[in-house]
Amino acid sequence: MTSFDSSPQLSVWRALLALAVVFVMLATTGWTAVRHKGVTSPLDAAVTAWDHGHLNGRALPDQDGSPTRIAHFFASLSGQQRTRLATRYPLAVGNMNGAPVELRYRANRIALDQAREVALKSTHDNRLSAAGQHDAAQRMNRYESLMNPHRKILAFDPLGTGRVAEVFGDLGRAQRVSVVVPGVDTDLLTFQRTFRQYSAPVGMARSLYRAERQAGPRTRTAVIAWADYTTPAGLGVDAATAMRAEEGATRLNALVRALPGRTPVALYCHSYGSVVCGVAARKLPPRVTDIAVAGSPGMRAEKASKLGTHARVWAMRDHDDWIQDVPYLEVGGLGHGADPVSRAFGARVLSAAGSHGHTGYFEPGTQSLSNFADIGVGSYRSLQCASGHDACRDRSSGGASA
Repeated sequence: MTSFDSSPQLSVWRALLALAVVFVMLATTGWTAVRHKGVTSPLDAAVTAWDHGHLNGRALPDQDGSPTRIAHFFASLSGQQRTRLATRYPLAVGNMNGAPVELRYRANRIALDQAREVALKSTHDNRLSAAGQHDAAQRMNRYESLMNPHRKILAFDPLGTGRVAEVFGDLGRAQRVSVVVPGVDTDLLTFQRTFRQYSAPVGMARSLYRAERQAGPRTRTAVIAWADYTTPAGLGVDAATAMRAEEGATRLNALVRALPGRTPVALYCHSYGSVVCGVAARKLPPRVTDIAVAGSPGMRAEKASKLGTHARVWAMRDHDDWIQDVPYLEVGGLGHGADPVSRAFGARVLSAAGSHGHTGYFEPGTQSLSNFADIGVGSYRSLQCASGHDACRDRSSGGASA
């Protein structure tokens, strides 16, 4: 039987070693890794234009207003008026929680085309280095890929390394919605990969969507590959603190609250994404019924019951995932708390049989993906518990009742 818990002596040694490394980093960088100067985003500029805009003499609603109010505003417009706004303010409408999802898809296609034109010009800009021109070409190719009329881009911001979210399935008609929340080093260029495709958000979400359709053919599902927050770059100070997770949690809550209908929502949080979900948990709406974490460094809580959510909390970790060597503690803001697969944490621990390493949880044919899909369609009795955690489906195992 595989034990998820290390010996106390080994855990203490790992903790001391990790903290020593972190403090050396802080001493040599002067905290520069966590300081970020404000930069005007193209999205911010679009929102400012929206805030000063009008439609037939009528002021436009506050972009940060309630999704319900924004939905009512768009419902009061004709199709031609909605199209006019999407064309005039594509980045604003494409990222507007409460706007019709089909309109957001169209608006983001326009915004991607505009970003593609900027990147194309940069590929021929002699003021840029060869590396800069190469980066522009990569971004241009990614924009073109995302512009495919069959793709449904729910959010897009080209600032910096970029943010993006994509939908698989019919979000408007879905009976159940799943949201994949990725971890470190996720950006516009790593949003999708050809090599090791299931380690990137698009591959994860597409794999989960296919598995859900197999697990529940009669259940209409939609899956969102959600890379709409600025993730930590590498395993530095940002990854050891909750700063990125706090910003991500705010954005994740805004997304969930703006999803159409009242369908149940499940969150699938990988690696640092589980920190985001842990921080977000307390403010998540009741429609979030499940939070499943895989390869987690912690959820900023000592127990599942302390997350402040009524959602079921599930956890899994592959036997050779290197994340198990991370110290599970929080000291002075560094570290992310208890190990979610430990008995003391109280999550429902699921099998990840067949997966390998830190990024194999969404690979087809694995027990981890099968368990994710069963959660996604609400087939809780089909779930496979981790060895030694046979009560994972029982109420006594922590989280909300199944």
